[in-house]
Amino acid sequence: MDLIIFDLDGTLIDSRLDLAHSVNATRKHMGLAPLDNDRVYSYVGNGAPVLIRRAMGEQASEAQVAAALEFFLQYYSEHKLDYTTLYPGVREALERLRAAGKKMAVLTNKPVRVSRAIVEGLGTGPYFFQVYGGNSFDFKKPHPIGVQTLMREASAAADRTLIVGDSSVDVETARNAGVKVYGVTYGFQPESLEETPPDWKADRMEEVADWLLGETL
Repeated sequence: MDLIIFDLDGTLIDSRLDLAHSVNATRKHMGLAPLDNDRVYSYVGNGAPVLIRRAMGEQASEAQVAAALEFFLQYYSEHKLDYTTLYPGVREALERLRAAGKKMAVLTNKPVRVSRAIVEGLGTGPYFFQVYGGNSFDFKKPHPIGVQTLMREASAAADRTLIVGDSSVDVETARNAGVKVYGVTYGFQPESLEETPPDWKADRMEEVADWLLGETL
């Protein structure tokens, strides 16, 4: 594989607590009771607007959701790195892949500005030639536009491109773009990989690096 495209939340970073705290700060701001963290985690993956629409509930009006989203984006931008960390082994895997000359990028449904700030804040910016978010294009994952753009920028063919992600959204994105996908089982929605199976699964990012570098026993 010449190009490896990583999802962010649940794949490279464990951002669960910061997202849950930000969602519940938003609900408090809107006069609502907090949600269990696990419920918030289940809402992640389709971008901030969908996350807040789910978190606000069906009874919320579009105006309320819009106000909640504005608050959430501001609050989360200020608290995005309170507890967020790289998953174990991620930095080491990225280092090995960079040393081997692999082109790497991030494609997430999270807003691009905060995504880039997190990537830089965790010291992983140098590993990636590009970071695209959910508002970088007219369509979010699972639409293939982000993958197609990255392949064009990296001069990589579809059969030489791999997506690494933690949910069915990433699998569907890969299928729509005609590329292969590696699912990691430690993320936010591993159960969705049972319903929409990837080409391969890994319990740690080092396993993905081993496979990419031909070091799998």
